[in-house]
Amino acid sequence: MTTATEAFRRARDFLLEHREDYATAHRDFAWPRPDRFNWALDWFDVIADGNDRTALHLVEEDGHETRLSFAALSRRSDQVATWLRQRGVRAEDRVLVMLGNQAELWETALAAMKLRAVVIPATPLLGPADLRDRVERGRVRHVIARAADTAKFDEVPGDYTRITVGEGAGGSWQPYADAYGAAEHFTPDGPTLSDDPLMLYFTSGTTARPKLVEHTHTSYPIGHLATMYWIGLRPGDVHLNISSPGWAKHAWSNLFAPWNAEATVFLHNYTRFDAPRLMAEMDKAGVTTFCAPPTVWRMLIQADLGLLRTPPREVVAAGEPLNPEVIEQVRRAWNVTIRDGFGQTETAVQVSNSPGQVLKTGSMGRPSPGYRVELLDPVSGAPGATEGEIALDLSDRPVGLMTGYHGDPDRTAEAMAGGYYRTGDIGSRDEDGYITYVGRADDVFKASDYKISPFELESALLEHEAVAEAAVVPAPDELRLAVPKAYIVLAEGWQPGPDTAKVLFEHSRETLAPYKRIRRLEFGELPKTVSGKIRRIELREATAAGSTDEYREEDFR
Repeated sequence: MTTATEAFRRARDFLLEHREDYATAHRDFAWPRPDRFNWALDWFDVIADGNDRTALHLVEEDGHETRLSFAALSRRSDQVATWLRQRGVRAEDRVLVMLGNQAELWETALAAMKLRAVVIPATPLLGPADLRDRVERGRVRHVIARAADTAKFDEVPGDYTRITVGEGAGGSWQPYADAYGAAEHFTPDGPTLSDDPLMLYFTSGTTARPKLVEHTHTSYPIGHLATMYWIGLRPGDVHLNISSPGWAKHAWSNLFAPWNAEATVFLHNYTRFDAPRLMAEMDKAGVTTFCAPPTVWRMLIQADLGLLRTPPREVVAAGEPLNPEVIEQVRRAWNVTIRDGFGQTETAVQVSNSPGQVLKTGSMGRPSPGYRVELLDPVSGAPGATEGEIALDLSDRPVGLMTGYHGDPDRTAEAMAGGYYRTGDIGSRDEDGYITYVGRADDVFKASDYKISPFELESALLEHEAVAEAAVVPAPDELRLAVPKAYIVLAEGWQPGPDTAKVLFEHSRETLAPYKRIRRLEFGELPKTVSGKIRRIELREATAAGSTDEYREEDFR
C-alpha cells in the first residue's frame, strides 16, 4: 500500500468515524495532499483486490441486470487500459466519452485514469453542434461512443480515434468489445502527479456558452471525500444517484463518492420516468442512500410514496435548491428528511446538511469539512457579510476545487480574484453559521427597489397543489421597473387558463408580501439544459420580448 493510499484512507476513515459529529469533522479534517496519486491504481485497485462484493449493479427497463464486483471491474479496466494504449491513447490525450449508464462507462473511467488520459464526459443527449464545440475546444484525440450515436460524428470533423460500444457501427469505428481479449494485467507507463489533468467538464450553460472546467487527479477523487460525508455513505451501502452521464454530478455520486466509501453503485435505466417502477427497483436492490435532483423529487411526490416499503436511510438533493414543500411531503411519507447540499461542476460539495445535524427549513447547511466558505459583501467585496456572494477562501485552498477554466485565463483570474473563488451564487448566513441559498447573482433582481429572490417565490408557488414546477424571472414594468413573472408547469388534473391563473394569483397574495407577489403568469414547459437545469436566460429573453399567453394580476381584481 502506497503512502498516498494510506493518507487517503486515514482521511476517509476520519470522516466515516465522525459522520454525525459535524463540529469535530469540520474542525479537525485535513485534506490529504499527496505529490503523486492515481485514484484508480492507488485506491480502487487496492480495495478491489480479492473483493467479490458488488461494485456496480445496473437494472434495465426490460429487467436485465448487470452486476460487477470490485475485483471484476479492476480486472476489466486493466484490459480496457491495455487495449486503449494499443489504440494509441497516451497520457494527457483528450478522450471524449459519450456513453449511457452501462458497464463500459465505469470501465472506461477507470482505464483512462490508469493511462493518465484526460476524460471529457459527454451526455448521449448532445447533438452534432455541441459535439463539434467539445471536439474543437477540448482538442479531442479519441472518442468512445455508443453505436446508436456514432452517426452524430459524421458532422464532427477531426482526426480522432473512433471507438464504438455496441453493435451496428462500422467503417472507421473500432469495436470496444475487442478490449475484453486484452491482457488482464496493466502496467502504468509512469507516475501520476497530483496536479496532472484528469477531467474536462463543459458546464451546463444555463446563462452563457458552456465553460470548460479542468479537474486533476486529486481535485475530484480526493475532493469528493466531502461529498461522501454529505451523503452519509458507509462501506456496504447501496447508493442510487439519478443523474445523466456526462455531467459532473454523475461523477460526484456515481463514481467517486460511493467508491470512496466502498459502497455499491446502483442504477435503474429507464426511457420514461416511472415513479412506482423506480421505487420497486429500489426495494429489490436494497437502496440505503439516495440522491436525486429537484426535478425527480417533484415527480416522485406526484406518486404514492408509500409504495416504497423500505425507504433509504439517507436521502439528499442537489443540482438546484429544493423547495420546503417537497421536503415535507417526503418526510411525512418516508420518515426521513431530504438534506440539501450546494456545489458546482467547479467543486465538490461546498455547503451541506450532513447526517445527524439540526436542519433548518430552507437552509442548505454549513460549510463542508475542508472548506472555508465566506460571503462577500456585494459592494466592498469584503468577507464576513450576512448576505453576499458565496466564496471559498483560497488561503487554505480546498482540494476539491478546479484548476481553473481551461483555455480561458481571464475568466479563471476573474473567478479567483482577491484570494477567493467566487461561485456567482448569493447566500445568507444566520447566527449559527447555516447558509441559505438566495439565487444566482444574475438571477436576483429588484422590484420597486426591493431585492427579489426567485427561489423564495418559486417555493411559495410550489406549495399549491396545482404547481408541479415553477420559474420566476423579472418582467419589465413602467411603474416598478420590474415585477415577478412566473412560468408554471401544472400538476396532473389542472388545466391552463384564466380560472387556474386566478387561483394562483390568489395563492400568491395570501402567501407572499405585497412587493414579492407574482404579478404576471404564463403556463407551459420550462426550457432546460440537457442536465435538467432551468435555462432562465431563455425565460428572461422571452419575457422581454413579450407574450400574448401571459396573464396579469390586475386583470383579476
